[in-house]
Amino acid sequence: MRIISGERKGMALKAVNGMTTRPTTDKVKESLFNIIGPYFSGGTVLDLFAGSGGLGLEALSRGMEHGIFIEKDSRAFQNLKENISKCRYENCTEVYRNDALRAIKLLIKNKVQADLIFLDPPYKKQQYYNMVEDIVANQMIHEDGTIVCEHDREVDLPTVFLDFHKVREEEYGSTIISIYRFVEEEGDYIG
Repeated sequence: MRIISGERKGMALKAVNGMTTRPTTDKVKESLFNIIGPYFSGGTVLDLFAGSGGLGLEALSRGMEHGIFIEKDSRAFQNLKENISKCRYENCTEVYRNDALRAIKLLIKNKVQADLIFLDPPYKKQQYYNMVEDIVANQMIHEDGTIVCEHDREVDLPTVFLDFHKVREEEYGSTIISIYRFVEEEGDYIG
């Protein structure tokens, strides 16, 4: 696992061995960033269920200026901190070892807003996708922001979370990437 592009291109990232995390493959990551970027002019990325931080760190490498990482698993959290340090992003990141649901409540309370949100919970924890509605309802995502949900083929996500509509869905083997953006007109999205 590595940073694919941007200022930290080629940097290897440490992942947790075992079944507690499921890192996004480099192939999927490259395809995803070609769809949502590929590069950014500042902004904040929120990486929920961050694992090793591969998605959030890739976004920082490609131009996001601030990253917020949430990870509950202690081993993954340790690797996440090491990867942030290795990439020299300590000064532009916040890292929390917390359950994503609790972290979202705290971020809402603190009126945090992001431009890009990655939601990649363990595939068996489908209820975590309900957080997207809280994120949108509490304006944690800017109107011109993007929410990316990575999920298993068996998880059927809605086409709409309030004003955020599924604008694209891509399949990579058993992995599905659903991309949500703010849409004013009903006809502007792909369902």
